[in-house]
Amino acid sequence: MPIKPSVGSRVFDVLNILLLTVFALLTVLPFIYVIAGSFATQKELLLRGFILFPTEFTLDAYRYIFSTPTLVKSLLVTIYITVFGTLINIFLTCLMAYPLARRDMDFRKPILMLIVFTMLFSGGMIPTFLVVKQLGMINTYWSLLIPGAISAFNLIIIRNFFQQLPESLEESAKIDGCNDLSVFFRIVLPLSMPAIATFSLFYAVGHWNTYFSAVLYINDNSKWPIQVLLRQFVILASGGIGDSTAMESDYVSPPEQSIKMAVIVVSTLPILLVYPFLQKHFAKGVLLGSVKG
Repeated sequence: MPIKPSVGSRVFDVLNILLLTVFALLTVLPFIYVIAGSFATQKELLLRGFILFPTEFTLDAYRYIFSTPTLVKSLLVTIYITVFGTLINIFLTCLMAYPLARRDMDFRKPILMLIVFTMLFSGGMIPTFLVVKQLGMINTYWSLLIPGAISAFNLIIIRNFFQQLPESLEESAKIDGCNDLSVFFRIVLPLSMPAIATFSLFYAVGHWNTYFSAVLYINDNSKWPIQVLLRQFVILASGGIGDSTAMESDYVSPPEQSIKMAVIVVSTLPILLVYPFLQKHFAKGVLLGSVKG
């Protein structure tokens, strides 16, 4: 017979739901405000301090941003960096994490100490720039992919995930004639898809938001990722980085605030669309890899 909840339990549930609803609204309202502001007119933005729904709908900010063909090319550059860079990140991270998860590996602990050391101390911006320059990667996409190819934090979490896989599976595979690489690609990776999906998204978000590295290493504006180009829209809004000749004769340049909001939407929306497809893997992928040390 099911136990009937007490009055105190019901009150707690109601208060808990109300509190979570308030926190959810506080999280969603800024996004609604940014989206609404990007579609608002200059007059409405000046008269109203907070907009959740514009009274006069306009696409001037988006027309201004998309008036240059450079944006499409920059978007393709970012997609290329995100996809190719994420593949490099996941492949190298898993390839390094797997042997470190093997307890019979020689010098495993000293190597792990060196990895943890990089989480506390880095080489710095200038030494990293000099290394990238000496390797001939300046003004190439490799400068955005190779220096941060492996995240020490993600490496440790994935290594912990690999450690939790039953050793009997590897032993059975080796009895059947598999070598270490076959075990890695045919046994370990398929069983690690939740962790791989989770950290693939983490790496992808990092590549999608690449800005500072591109400013340092990419001199050719035709190779700029989307974040750098959108930053130029914000800086040069009054000067007109967009193509004003593509506008109608009565076109009025959108306000700087509206351009900022439109830039946020353009730079955030594509990567947000990826989250629903990988959301179910987040908790499982991260928590399973963080139980053991």
